[in-house]
Amino acid sequence: MPMTTRSLPRWTRRALLLLISSTALTASASALEARWILQQLAQPAPSQTGFVELRGSALLKEPLRVEGQYRRPDNATLVREVSAPYAETTTIAEGKVSIARAGKPPRVFALQRVPELADLQTSFGALLSGDQAALEQAYRLEPQGTPQRWQLRLAPRGEALARRVASITLHGRGNELRCIETRPAKGDVQRTLLGGAAVAAAAVRDADALTALCHDGGSR
Repeated sequence: MPMTTRSLPRWTRRALLLLISSTALTASASALEARWILQQLAQPAPSQTGFVELRGSALLKEPLRVEGQYRRPDNATLVREVSAPYAETTTIAEGKVSIARAGKPPRVFALQRVPELADLQTSFGALLSGDQAALEQAYRLEPQGTPQRWQLRLAPRGEALARRVASITLHGRGNELRCIETRPAKGDVQRTLLGGAAVAAAAVRDADALTALCHDGGSR
């Protein structure tokens, strides 16, 4: 006589049902995780967030540190305002880049001359609009973690982009993107702390502590 769940002890049947339910939910959550993350990050323009950018170098005792603010006054414009250690405003809009420093005339040139800035505008725009299709045109999306502490790794699809960027990993908690970790194809990793993580980094100078802040985002 074939064994059925009815022939098993009650506690065993319950355990099996919980296991089956848990497996089904986990598979469903995994399939939707990248979409869920992007839905949390979507912010209609106008929007803005503070940043602390850290660039590692074997020649420096601590990462090169740049502080400022990202602004998105409309869906087609991205502004990067640096306040320390120097003042500079970079505006990306209408296929052009404008870089302005105090006391100097702005430098304006075509966005296609600087692929890194074009990638930045495209990626930020897609993230803040929750446009998964746009991101997936350029990257493979590899989500990990839980809603409380997640990662979304972006692996370049095309050879041209892969020659410049090995990967980009987003670190966050809930609906907050707290760190972008960019690994270039050559050179040192760059970390950009955002929002609450940027605020927490204000008094932090130790390189290992800043890396931990990027990866973990502080206390949970």
